[in-house]
Amino acid sequence: MIIGVPKEIKNQENRVALTPAGCSMLQEQGHAVIVQHGAGEGSGFSDEEYAAAGAELAAQPADVWGRAEMIIKVKEPLPEEYNYFRSQQILFTYLHLAAAPELAQALADRQVTAIAYETIQMPNGSLPLLTPMSEVAGRMSVQEGAKYLEAFQGGRGVLLGGVPGVPPAEVIIIGGGIVGTNAAKMALGLGADVVVLEKNGDRIRYLDDVFQGRLRTLMSNPHNIANAVRKADLLIGAVLVPGARAPRLVTEEMVKTMKKGAVIVDVAVDQGGSIATIDRTTTHENPIYEKHGVIHYAVGNMPGAVPRTSTLALTNVTIDYVMQLAAKGFNESVKANASLALGVNSYKGALTHPQVADAVGMPYTPIASLL
Repeated sequence: MIIGVPKEIKNQENRVALTPAGCSMLQEQGHAVIVQHGAGEGSGFSDEEYAAAGAELAAQPADVWGRAEMIIKVKEPLPEEYNYFRSQQILFTYLHLAAAPELAQALADRQVTAIAYETIQMPNGSLPLLTPMSEVAGRMSVQEGAKYLEAFQGGRGVLLGGVPGVPPAEVIIIGGGIVGTNAAKMALGLGADVVVLEKNGDRIRYLDDVFQGRLRTLMSNPHNIANAVRKADLLIGAVLVPGARAPRLVTEEMVKTMKKGAVIVDVAVDQGGSIATIDRTTTHENPIYEKHGVIHYAVGNMPGAVPRTSTLALTNVTIDYVMQLAAKGFNESVKANASLALGVNSYKGALTHPQVADAVGMPYTPIASLL
């Protein structure tokens, strides 16, 4: 198979979908890899390293998209890339279609075989290709929140961990999954007072056990959320429903009750955001805006700020799926791997993930009926 790796074009997105080591693995199995010039530079991988690993270097994105049977990326294609789409070409990347109906329509119209990293799901419900980026984003949410709590950034002027004789900041995390757990680790490590709201009772018990009582847990419901939000110095939205838009759990009225100069970081912004006042996606260049006296951080590709770490973590988990698709082809891979089949969002002009189809208002067609 011919695998293509275009350079990411999203604002300040420096990750790359394949490392030179991954390129070598594919080459050893007899596959060809085309990498766009400069695709790996933001993550510290030079063109020379890709060439040494056996990749062919292409000057223009059209050269990569036009020849590859499978395109592997990090972020969802932007409108200027839609014209590169080809029927039956495999696109393997983060898609987040629930928040991008125009992309879903373009993939269906061009009959692209689109597989989303974020909806590949194991039998136990875990999301193996989303997990490493959720770990990065969860940890970064606290790092960025602490920065914007500084007075010179417009924040309350609160040190997250306080000092002896001065209480620490109150960090409220809504969602106790991978993002929330990693945010809690970082916030506790910095000495903050941490509360996690979660709706799954088993997960609440897990968090209580693993953190040995160092944080407080609350059942996630409107009453508890409203009370917690009012007290927050840093509010982190860490809610995910695979394939669907994030539920709006924090209302605008709740945000209005927050302290002046408090900070909100909504990691769910890629899926539409879980906080009502997150009404736009920001960039690493201009990451924040103020509303109701509260600083809002809504960057849609947070792990792109630490591309070396993020690229290595991401490719650790994607390479096995890339190898499988390259070796067996799409049909055989999907038939043999139920978790991979759940990752298919678009095939033969149909949307094949129920939550994605529902979110964008398009018909759903089971992938099994199309194979």
